[in-house]
Amino acid sequence: MAHPSQLGFQDAASPIMEELLLFHDHTLMVVFLISTLVLYTISIMMTTKLTNTNSMDAQEVEMIWTILPAIIMVVIALPSLRILYLMDEISDPHLTIKSMGHQWYWSYEFTDYDMMMFDSYMTPTDSLLPGQFRLLEVDNRMVIPMESPIRMLISAEDVLHSWTVPSLGLKTDAIPGRLNQTTFIATRPGLFYGQCSEICGANHSFMPIVVESVPVSHFEAWSTLMMET
Repeated sequence: MAHPSQLGFQDAASPIMEELLLFHDHTLMVVFLISTLVLYTISIMMTTKLTNTNSMDAQEVEMIWTILPAIIMVVIALPSLRILYLMDEISDPHLTIKSMGHQWYWSYEFTDYDMMMFDSYMTPTDSLLPGQFRLLEVDNRMVIPMESPIRMLISAEDVLHSWTVPSLGLKTDAIPGRLNQTTFIATRPGLFYGQCSEICGANHSFMPIVVESVPVSHFEAWSTLMMET
């Protein structure tokens, strides 16, 4: 989850988020280098007393500031395209979960299990247990097995929503009448918090998402219990 005064991203809990963090650091270094070069050039121009009488016909400079930005764009674009293709790839998921956005809660349906569906509402502040987070905890968490490819099918029943879990690198719009899909793998056990990231009405801030990643044996026990109840 996010923390007060946090400047960076949340710790990665999926391979896609690890790739996004690396790409962010890679691109940020390019931005720092460009900013330093521009600042140095401006400071030199402001302090020097020298003039160039041939400044109107500097072909070498024109070539440099045309070719260099093109090279920089390629250096940024290639890893970006690679991550986009990785995010779109869905190969042999072990579990498919359908998430529907409502005003203002989420409902989940485990399509590989008959009659396994439930609604997930935010836990009111006066019902929180010690250690639970206000405005982030829910009454029914989405439990998944760790280290297993999970396919999410995401839609909405009424207005636009967005199913977002930052630490897993997930942000997919929930659009009425349209079924979007995404995939992820949780690489470690834990609780991963998210929220609706599309303004959907008065209670937009009160429909959190909690993904609980557990070992496969624990997931099987939980799914058996859910189907029995």
